[in-house]
Amino acid sequence: MSNNLLSIGLIVLFFYVGQGILVPLFFAILLASLLLPINLFLERKGFHHILAIILSLLFSLIVIVSVLYFLVNQIADFFDDLPMIQSRLDNLAWIIHKWIRSTFHITIYKQNQYVTDSFAKMKASGRGMFGAFDTATQVLSYVVLLPVYTFLLLYYRNMIKKFLVACFNSNREGEVREILHESQSVSQSYIAGLMIEMAIVFALNALGFLILGIKYTIFLALVAAMLNIIPYIGMLIANIFCMLITLISGEVMMISDVFWVGVILAVVQFIDNNFLMPLIVGSKVRINSLVTIVGVLVGGALCGVPGMFLSIPGLAVLKVIFDRVDGLKPFGILLGDESPARKIKGVLPEKII
Repeated sequence: MSNNLLSIGLIVLFFYVGQGILVPLFFAILLASLLLPINLFLERKGFHHILAIILSLLFSLIVIVSVLYFLVNQIADFFDDLPMIQSRLDNLAWIIHKWIRSTFHITIYKQNQYVTDSFAKMKASGRGMFGAFDTATQVLSYVVLLPVYTFLLLYYRNMIKKFLVACFNSNREGEVREILHESQSVSQSYIAGLMIEMAIVFALNALGFLILGIKYTIFLALVAAMLNIIPYIGMLIANIFCMLITLISGEVMMISDVFWVGVILAVVQFIDNNFLMPLIVGSKVRINSLVTIVGVLVGGALCGVPGMFLSIPGLAVLKVIFDRVDGLKPFGILLGDESPARKIKGVLPEKII
């Protein structure tokens, strides 16, 4: 057990030190897993191996560019009104400052100083929640390395599989192949399901905001849907952002609109958690809530937003491995989402009944 814990610790350290190279690689692994069925379909239709990979990548590029174009248009409309929003945000901040001064007897100067110091500390910490996207060099590394990694992973997939199988004893070849197949299945299910889920959440948010008649309906619905891919934390940020923009973007500050925006987001989140995620992703990614929250926070601490996104499929793949390695099975139980009552009932039904 101690050797296993040491190995996990070394892997985490290696991941933290080499995140500039490894994070784009892990995103490429997810993208390659998602494109593999398309690639195999094209190969069965008679396309050359390399041509099939290129066409798969072009398909993904078209989809990504289309989404980015739509997103940029929505952001442009929002930024057209940014001076007005900034002015109203300053007025709201002034109202909050005066309320804090009258309630807690803290001067406005001290409040501003505290905010300034907090931002300075966040900036000095280097890699905060959004640290992975702080520099143009890092963004460029994603743009350049992601398609290169994806192409090479698809091109050398058989060699990589043989290498992983050869790393273990020959009598465990079947087990290793099963782990690789299930890990690939988990990755495909998670990414494909996540895209479908995001589209449905966007449609539900947009419908609710249109009925409510708030400004920036499509932009806010899109932001909420994109932040929703970060479990728990993303939806909290989306609620605060959408409610704040609703408060300061209207002709007059309508508290009722802010309240109903929160209600719509809460209802959509309830539908997503209880119906969409189980139905779309199914039983492939079954990680309990405690491990999910801790995993997202650890991923954010290690690699910022990309780490938060990668944490869930990473935990799901780890669970597949833990469940099949004798020394790591307790960790697989810890990651799982089966309640103790169901576990006991499955093991000792005669004593429960």
